[in-house]
Order: sequence, then structure tokens, then C-alpha cells
Amino acid sequence: MWPTAELHVHIEGTLDADLIHELAARNGLPVPAGAGRGAPFRDLQEFLDVYYANLDVLRTRQDFQDLGARYLARAATAGVRHAEIFVDPQSHTERGVPVEDVLLGLSAALADARAEHGMSGGLIVCFLRHLGPEAAMAALEAVLPHRSLLLAVGLDSSEVGFPPALFRDVFERAAAEGLRRVAHAGEEGGPDYVWEALDILGAERIDHGNRALEDVELVAHLRATRTPLTVCPLSNLALRTAGPDLADHPIAVMLDEGLRASVHSDDPAYFGGYLDDNVRALVAAGTVTEDQVGVLAANAVASSFLPDAGKAALLAEIRAHAELVGAAVPALALDPAEV
Repeated sequence: MWPTAELHVHIEGTLDADLIHELAARNGLPVPAGAGRGAPFRDLQEFLDVYYANLDVLRTRQDFQDLGARYLARAATAGVRHAEIFVDPQSHTERGVPVEDVLLGLSAALADARAEHGMSGGLIVCFLRHLGPEAAMAALEAVLPHRSLLLAVGLDSSEVGFPPALFRDVFERAAAEGLRRVAHAGEEGGPDYVWEALDILGAERIDHGNRALEDVELVAHLRATRTPLTVCPLSNLALRTAGPDLADHPIAVMLDEGLRASVHSDDPAYFGGYLDDNVRALVAAGTVTEDQVGVLAANAVASSFLPDAGKAALLAEIRAHAELVGAAVPALALDPAEV
């Protein structure tokens, strides 16, 4: 597998049926009715209803450490050298789970992964759009005592009806605290959601961004600014936000347009695959070539929040892998100016 970075994975979306049953037994809870259910879903909301119900089994710091450890061990086999993990504290604090148990449990898993797998990483705290901007600000205040554990803030959950502009104040506060900013946009919402995420929230990466392709001016802007798009093909197929099959996935157009797109797993326990599964599916569908897999990996690293030295080291690994497998070196993304 190509060495790469994973920038768009919801740790709650790695909660598979085996771990749901294990945690339910550990915590003396019933197994949620949706345990083990995967795609297809009618839409994003149907998926989220199952997703949130399954989270009830996560109760203790050890539960979160185990959840993180299982994802990171699997990601290591997919070539992931650096993982920036989304976590939704509001999904847990509203069930009475202390925020410190969520963050410290996951941070312990990240520390173990550095020792066991040589992986770097960090946490991105996401705000749940459907709970509104006041709840998002309260969530930010709750996590700020643990600022040292955090890389960034993000915005996820139900997209339609909750435009990025609603969250201007909380993103401004996060920026003042020195946190990086990313946002889900252009998955269900249109190009206007992407513009708002960029112009109003100051998002440095757009998570998904498929519908940006509908706006020629936006495509030109994304290309000129090299704004990253973190794309999740199997997720898009499962939620019917792209398709009807992977041969038609917009990742190919993104690359042809010179956009800084990369591939990630989103919620692999529900959508049928981790990062490597997404890449293999794209290659099997003829959507991308092996050379383009290298470009996607390099784009992911260049789009990460790694320090310059970390990016340079990981990009050098990608160059070495390209030479090993006889693939073209993704020169643009490996240009020192890109680091």
C-alpha cells in the first residue's frame, strides 16, 4: 500500500458490530437494533439515525481508547502513517459521558499507535450542525481546557438546512484559540455551502466537496488556492451523493481539474471499507490509475496539518514507494514548494 495520511474519518463511524457487542456486554447495555447494519441507506439522515443510536454503548474512557486503538491498528495496515481523526463530543456529552473521557481515551490510543505503528495523528473536534450554533459554542468551551490534545475544529452531521454561516462565531472563536478549521460542505448542500465554509468559516480543508464541481468559478478558486478536498467514494456511493457507481465518481474530474483531492474512509464500519478499500474499489472501477493513487496519497499528506518536517518525511516515503512499484512520482505534490 502507498504510504498516506487519513484526514476524513469519523472515529464513531469505525464502531463495528463486533465492538458494539463487546462494549454492550462490558457496560451491561442492550445491543442497539442497528448494530451491524451497513449501506445502502436512503439518505444521509437515515444513516445518521442508525449511527447515533449505536453510540450508546460508548460510556467510559477505556471504551474510547479501545475504539481508537482498533481503528488505528486497521489504518496502519492500509498504509496510513498519519491520522487526523474526527470526533463528535456532543454525541457523547449529551448522554452524560464526560468530555475528558472522550478526548483522553482517544488521545491514549493515538499515543499507543505512535509507539506500536509509528503513526502520528491528532483529534479534530466536530460540531453537530443539527444541534445549532449555541450548542457548538458550548461544546467548544467544554473542550478548550484540553486544547493541547486538539488539532482543529470541524463541522459535520446533517448538512441541508444548516449552512456553514450559522457557525461563524464558533469558528472565529476557535481560530482565536489557534485551532485549525475544516468543514463538511458540498456533500448534500450545493456549491454555496462550500463558498460559505471558505469565506465565512475560514475552512482550510473542505470535507467531501463533490458539488463544488457544479460551479466553474468555485473550481477555479479551489485550484488557484490549492484548497484540499477530502473525498470519500464508498460513502458517497452508499449515501447516494455520487454515482450511480464508482466509475462515475467525481474524484476523476477533480484530478483532471488539478484540484487537491485525496481519498479517505469517512465511516468505514457502515460504508464497506477503510482507506485502502476505497482506493482498491476506485482502481477496480477504472476511475483512477495506479499513478493517480500516488497523487491521491501525496495530496493527502500535503493537505494534512503535519509540521513541514513531518510532511517532507512522509512525502519522501511516497517518492520511494513510487520508485519501488515503478509508478510515476507525483511531482507536483512532492515539489518542496508544496511543503
